[in-house]
Amino acid sequence: MNGNETVFLLGKLPVSATVITTWGVMLCFAALGLLMRLRDQPSRWQSAVETVVVVIESAIGEVLPRQSVRKVLPFVGTLWLFVLSANLIGLIPGLHAPTRDLSATAALAILVFAYSHWFGIRDHGLRKHLRHYTEPSVILLPFHVVSELTRTLALAIRLFGNMMSLEMAALLVLLIAGFLVPVPLLMLHVIEAIVQAYIFGMLALIYIAGAMEQNDTETPAENKP
Repeated sequence: MNGNETVFLLGKLPVSATVITTWGVMLCFAALGLLMRLRDQPSRWQSAVETVVVVIESAIGEVLPRQSVRKVLPFVGTLWLFVLSANLIGLIPGLHAPTRDLSATAALAILVFAYSHWFGIRDHGLRKHLRHYTEPSVILLPFHVVSELTRTLALAIRLFGNMMSLEMAALLVLLIAGFLVPVPLLMLHVIEAIVQAYIFGMLALIYIAGAMEQNDTETPAENKP
């Protein structure tokens, strides 16, 4: 099924396969979270989930100071897990990864853009957060704005292009070699899906960290007598 293909109409709004798959991934995460919350006794699944959270928290701690890790953990952790699941779902016969659809990756990139500014405004205030766009000179304002927009666009296109090329390469190999090399091909898909999810999440984390810390270096200068 093509990700852009309209499956049904919700009133006059077309609902594509990408939307259905995306909502399916989100509902699975919601159901898993609810199940973990309702269980009274620890289980292997709960231990596995806690291990994943600890690993993500440790990765965030490599970029942000300890006091900021908990602030961004819900968003960055959810983003990492969603992108990874969306990348891997393409392994299921008949389904395509939502991340091979530019509209899906663009939505994720816009979320990263919005959250990076929200964290920056929350930490520094609106005026101080916006002031860095005019430093060291107001002449640089258009360049700062273009830089913000282009990196958001690049974030969306990078994930879309990599996942699209991965699925196309897998299809070509299967057409040429048949099903003689399924295991190596599947392993390549899994490894690439993990790598792309990690890169997307790490870039998002770097953008958020930059917004949260962009004015920290100015504080000592401002407090000088």
